[in-house]
Amino acid sequence: MRTKSTKRNRINVITLGCSKNIYDSEVLMGQLRASGKDVVHEKDGQIVVVNTCGFIDNAKEESVDTILDAVRAKKNGQVDQVFVTGCLSERYKEDLEKEIPDVDDYFGTRDLPLLLKALGADYQRELIGERLTTTPQHFAYLKISEGCDRPCSFCAIPLMRGSHKSTSIEDLVIEAEKLSQKGVVELILIAQDLTYYGLDIYGKRRLADLITALSNVEGITWIRLHYLFPTGFPNDVLDVIRENPKVCNYIDIPLQHISDSVLKSMRRGTTMSKTNLLLNNMRENIPGVAIRTTIIVGYPGETDEDFNILLDWVKVQKFERLGVFAYSHEENTHAYKLEDDVPQKVKQSRLNQVMETQMNISAERNETFLDQRIKCIVDREDANGNYICRSEHDSPDVDNEIHLKSPGIHLKQGSFVEVKIIGASEYDLDAVLV
Repeated sequence: MRTKSTKRNRINVITLGCSKNIYDSEVLMGQLRASGKDVVHEKDGQIVVVNTCGFIDNAKEESVDTILDAVRAKKNGQVDQVFVTGCLSERYKEDLEKEIPDVDDYFGTRDLPLLLKALGADYQRELIGERLTTTPQHFAYLKISEGCDRPCSFCAIPLMRGSHKSTSIEDLVIEAEKLSQKGVVELILIAQDLTYYGLDIYGKRRLADLITALSNVEGITWIRLHYLFPTGFPNDVLDVIRENPKVCNYIDIPLQHISDSVLKSMRRGTTMSKTNLLLNNMRENIPGVAIRTTIIVGYPGETDEDFNILLDWVKVQKFERLGVFAYSHEENTHAYKLEDDVPQKVKQSRLNQVMETQMNISAERNETFLDQRIKCIVDREDANGNYICRSEHDSPDVDNEIHLKSPGIHLKQGSFVEVKIIGASEYDLDAVLV
């Protein structure tokens, strides 16, 4: 006999995947809270909503495993209902309904009103910026557009997120103001493609105008840019980064590869020479900029020569931050028509080579900060009473951390402090308060 729960109507939202999914979950929870619902994030609740990721194989497996865990909990009487939303559900709804029929209902990435109705809530369009944030109080993601119009051969995002759709500058400023009132001091701008912002609703790229408008919001101290597409890069954005003290000297630009033959097959719309020219322009225009990129190894047809070109390029560019993915053969993408001819062992070997190279580059770069003074933000206190901080060159969860030794000194989360670097390793720095 099942024991009645005191959390019978509590809705537990579980988020998987990227920062855009985090944002979507926060909007969902904000709508639920506005309708008077008891909603929590990744805690106990009798109604479970799994916000899934469907980007690559590992993410899909994690999403399916999480759904199955929730279904088992339902069968065991631990929860009453299970709903699934997000990218995996958008992409594979029919398959999921057949394979996991015990889920109460599946919803896609654009089905928020329907999901809310299933949860006994009404979608309220007037709730601009009303989100139940799940990140630490001092920073938040701000999604400035949805979907993507780029034709990249390997990417399934347009299948799951649809075409590009910008949010107006006015609405984003309102959202930023509400976040600031909650204590947010760092805005992390996210989208599938920041550089495309505004083309659909204003007829021209207006990312620079948006950044300027957001920087005028009282209380916002840092603005960070994620996912700037290299093709058609608006140069006025570089001017804003250089001249506006609130904009972090940080550019996240996923370049994916550098061999011309691979770039052509990937349908990236650029070449090695154009990419290098853009990178040189960034470094010349913004002294001290930190460039973060991601690359893919093992793409169909990637030869040893293609990979060596890529590896040599990484050694020359010495990116401040770099991540690597092994190619994932995704159904219904343009590249799926190609033979996935690079063996998994070769993909992993190439990934390891790039990461080992980048680890040495990162160690060398970090050593240059020894004895320097750096402004950083306090993220959290560790178990030993010291603090974990970040510089403007570091985004949360994916980049370097600064370990601040400050015994007996209390620092407020989200405050800005000046530190002196006293130690360096491959991915982290040690510091003391100035």
